Amino acid sequence: MQNGFAATPEPPYFAVIFTSQRREDDGGYAAMAETMMELASRRDGFLGAESARDESGFGITTSYWRDEDSIAAWKAEARHLEAQRLGKLRWYEHYELRVARVERAYAGPAGRDTAAT
Repeated sequence: MQNGFAATPEPPYFAVIFTSQRREDDGGYAAMAETMMELASRRDGFLGAESARDESGFGITTSYWRDEDSIAAWKAEARHLEAQRLGKLRWYEHYELRVARVERAYAGPAGRDTAAT
């Protein structure tokens, strides 16, 4: 990751886009989010992630995966299942999850070549 951007390969690959509104009382969320990112980063097929959240608790996390099998394996991981359960119970007022196949990817202003200035 460079400056918060995931270093993804050339497409195709998959993106899991998780958009959420957190509740005001989100005790324990930060520690769980850090643990989930650490666990995901060790999973076969994980390519990276990007995340942002505003002051109101609205956030978007996009994780990138090699294929749908990698996504399914992560979804079924026991500690991730527990985080999902706690999210529904404690942390999220509402969320949306979308899975998309990335066909094209662009970067700028120098393109995807991070050595360019």
